[in-house]
Amino acid sequence: MEEKIIDENKLTGFFDKDTEIKGDLFFEGSFRIDGRFTGKIESDSVLIVGDNGKVDADIKIGNIIINGEVKGTVEAKEKVEINASGRVIGTVITPKLSVEEGAYLEANCQITNQVSLRREEEKAEEVFQPLPEKKPDSGYQS
Repeated sequence: MEEKIIDENKLTGFFDKDTEIKGDLFFEGSFRIDGRFTGKIESDSVLIVGDNGKVDADIKIGNIIINGEVKGTVEAKEKVEINASGRVIGTVITPKLSVEEGAYLEANCQITNQVSLRREEEKAEEVFQPLPEKKPDSGYQS
């Protein structure tokens, strides 16, 4: 598999440090957050959390570069990169994890090629439906 080169300078979207947004974020191309974001983020592209960025979200992403703070579940299809100034608290699921010296990581980490653990659990719940309660046999004598 060919490693993609990520150019942090080519952005298609940006939240500045004085911006606070709550909701769902869907995008294509590279996106940078230097402000505060709360909610859900989904993209097959690159998310960059800048030094001033504070993200509290469930994130499903292609690649993520973390220089600020991320709380929540991060599921990356390709790579999670936590730089020295980065802080991650929550769950990280990815095939590749890079943690630079000095970074703060307080997370349950799973290095896997599976796209989403939660989707697999939902499928398992559909298969394993509870059985109806069995009623005692009325002809049984003790």
